Formats: sequence, structure tokens, C-alpha cells
Amino acid sequence: MRTVDLIIKKRMGQALSKEEINFLIEGYTNDSIPDYQISALLMAICFQGLNADEQAHMAEAMLKSGDQIDLSKINGVKADKHSTGGVGDKTTLVVAPIVASLGIKLAKMSGRGLGHTGGTLDKLESIPGFRIEVSQEDFVKQVNDIGLALIGQSANITPADKKLYALRDVTGTVESIGLIATSIMSKKLASGADHIVLDVKVGRGAFMKDLENAQALAKAMVSIGTSHKRDTVCVLTSMEQPLGNAVGNRLEVIEAIETLKGNGPADFNELCRELSAEILLVSKVVKEKEEALSLVDKVIKDGSALEKFRQMVQYQGGNPDVVRNYSLMKEAKEKIDVKSPTSGYVSHIDAQAIGEASMIIGGGRLTKADQIDHSVGILLNKKVGDRVMEGETLATIITNGKNTEECYQKIINAYEFSKDEVKVSPIVLDIIK
Repeated sequence: MRTVDLIIKKRMGQALSKEEINFLIEGYTNDSIPDYQISALLMAICFQGLNADEQAHMAEAMLKSGDQIDLSKINGVKADKHSTGGVGDKTTLVVAPIVASLGIKLAKMSGRGLGHTGGTLDKLESIPGFRIEVSQEDFVKQVNDIGLALIGQSANITPADKKLYALRDVTGTVESIGLIATSIMSKKLASGADHIVLDVKVGRGAFMKDLENAQALAKAMVSIGTSHKRDTVCVLTSMEQPLGNAVGNRLEVIEAIETLKGNGPADFNELCRELSAEILLVSKVVKEKEEALSLVDKVIKDGSALEKFRQMVQYQGGNPDVVRNYSLMKEAKEKIDVKSPTSGYVSHIDAQAIGEASMIIGGGRLTKADQIDHSVGILLNKKVGDRVMEGETLATIITNGKNTEECYQKIINAYEFSKDEVKVSPIVLDIIK
């Protein structure tokens, strides 16, 4: 078998067999196939696509390139949740405790943020003492004891995907539905859960800009999951504006805790309820959506979901009193209000611009080596559809003085206004099963 023949085969629009895909992925992982040949293959895939069988085979080949998480020692129903990332997206911090309090085991490995979107691990490290590195033995014990753990990813999970993604990033081959789907699903399959809920962000602040392409990606990922006997559901959600009111690590932890107390912003609260309900449904804990939502509301109201969050913090070395005393987390020195330049209704907020505004004051990282300031961020006082008067506060910058003026201007530029009332689009756009 020769790599060049397989490149030509895919360039001509023909499907690659399981054996051919295994040959390519194994060869690239062990460095016997060079970057320049895989680059050519990736470009051919971008133009010709991958059919459902090719996607399933590629996800499996990448899955087998490294370690797989063995959850066999964890008792009960095991689920996982994944988001394609978005500004203000702290749903895992709320959804995981909710489903854990309803008897589902959520053993989740999360990542760090890069660029304008934040990572779950960075948010959790706002909590003093919180450990994201946990031994396999402690990981299993924690999930068996309290139903959830949120930890860092193993260095050897899907190494083929890591190599391929780095190459795609510098060869203009990121935007391929098949390659995106296999990349995400290889990691989800490696996580070991039997039931998977995927949250795909759609809109100007997301990687997937339009609903049609997002639906195609969702169908591809569900197909891959199903082919590997994993119950998979994909929820398509709006990222036309930041999710919730808080952007920045400490601020997002606070907003997540407030949501678990029943005080979350309407859009964020709705999405957390929907994702939690879909996990209950895909895990076959309940059969009807209304029953699932009712159970979600119950564990928020009676405090058991908040207690699960507190237990997780305690198990992973953090101070559990953080659920009552937010001052335990390091606070930034200064608050600056961003004033509206006009009167009217907020018609749009550029989520990416808000994310970048938080990043440049220290809330995110441009490179993996950058240090994050967990204390800084942005609080949005006005969201799409809100009435605003000239001079009224649109947002508040929580800062330690870094790039404050540039941040202020980015926020001003992120807001668009209308003289007429603005209808707010739904947070959930579609559900693919």
C-alpha cells in the first residue's frame, strides 16, 4: 500500500477503505508518513469529503492511536457532554452537577481555552486549591462516590487527532465537516461514556457560522457515535451573542453557582436545563422531555445540584465554601463601566469581540504558554433585545489595568443598536438524534 496512491484515490472522489484509513493514520502517528503527504490528503478530503463509513473508520483509527478511558469500574449510567466552545459558555459547571444529582455518572475530561473562548479547566482553577490533575484511582473513586469529576485530559488521548489538527491549522484544511466530526468524536469515544450529548454552537460568535452546515456536522457526529454503539444526541445552540452575562473565569464560576441556586440569566439557565434534559433522555433515565425538565428544576430548587458542585470542589482540593463566599476567589482591582453611545434597543452583540476583549485584559490566552488572570473579565448589563438609554451602562470591565482602553473600545464596537424593538432568537435551534 502506497500513500501516494491513496492521495490520488481520494483526490478522484473515491472512498477509502477501513484498512487504507488505518494505514494512513497509523503511518502519520508513528512518523512513517510525512507531513507533506498527509497535507495533500487533507486537502483532497476538504474538496471531496468523507462518506459516513469513512468518517466512522477515521474516528476509530484516531481513537485507537492512543489511550482510551476505562470506565468499567464506575457503577451505573455513564454520560458525557461536549461543547464546540463559545463565549460565556460555562454550561458544564452547571449541567454536570445537575445530572450527577439525578443519578447519572459524568466522568469528564475537559480542556483549556485558547483564543477568545474559555476552557472549563481555566474556570475551575479560579477556585483556590482546585486540582485538575487527578490519579486514575482517585478519579474512579470520586465518580463512584459523588457522581462526577471534571479533570484534565490525558496526554495520550487520540495523539493522531492532535497531530492532524495541528497540521490542518496551518494548511487551510480546518473547515471540513468530515474532519471536524472525526476529530470531536474520536475524543468523545475515547472518553468511555455510553451516552453522549454534543452542544454545537452556531452563529457569528461560533466556528459554525450557519445552521445548515451546523446541521450537517451534527448529523455526521451522531452517525459516528451510533456506528460505535454510543447513544448520541446533538443540540444546536445560538452563539449570536455571549451566553449569559459573565465572560471571564472567576465571573463565570460565580454565574454557574448562581444558576445552580436558581438565579442564573434566562438564556444560560434555559440552555443548562435543555442540555441536562437531553442527557437524561439519551441515558434513558426518563422517556419524556417534560419529565426530564421537571427533574432538573427539582434538583435546582431543593439544592441537591448545588451540593454536588460543592462536593466536587471539596474532592478535588478546592475550598467548598466558595459556593457561599465568592471573595475566596481572587478579585480584580478595578471596575470600569462601558457607557452606551446611543439610545435604542440592542440588536446584536459580537460574541467573538467580547471574548477577545476579555482575552486582552488577561482573561484568555493567545498561545498555550500564556498565563491567565482568573480574576478579570466582563459583565454584560445589556443583552440583545434590551432597551438602553444613551449613557447607560452596557457592560462592566473587571480589570487589573491591562489593555483597559482597548478592551473598552472593543466592547463599544461589539454592540449594535436598533430604533425598533428586537426579537431575541431562541437559544436552542435544533436537536439532531
